Amino acid sequence: MSSTGLDAFDKTLQTTHIWLDEVMDTVGPDRSVAWHVLGAVLRALRDRLPLELAAHLGAQLPLLVRGTYYDQFRPGHMPERSHTVDEFLACVAVNLGGIRPLNVRQATRSVFAVVGKHVTLEQADKVKRALPERIRELWPAPGEAI
Repeated sequence: MSSTGLDAFDKTLQTTHIWLDEVMDTVGPDRSVAWHVLGAVLRALRDRLPLELAAHLGAQLPLLVRGTYYDQFRPGHMPERSHTVDEFLACVAVNLGGIRPLNVRQATRSVFAVVGKHVTLEQADKVKRALPERIRELWPAPGEAI
């Protein structure tokens, strides 16, 4: 028997837990922290992608994760694009206010690894290529230790 009574909800909960478990492998065993990290990194990434590519990436995210990805999204008011790793990580860090201190670079790499593992290879490559070279370097190769 399903826990929510709706297969779509059960599937997104199960998939979201898998993603959070993978983030927790890096940021520690706190699911709430993993959720904040996942959302902060995805929103920073979304805001640095061309609009159409951001939408294509969003379409491949689990339904629940897609909700945090699009949270506070204002396509007509996109922030300045980050050109350096430090600028990008600062954007992630701003969205992590209110949780315990953590290594923002390592947390970002963790989310990039999860996205790279669970979206299509073609989509992951398009997202990586759309980022400035220095930020792209944060994206771990498949199987690379975070």
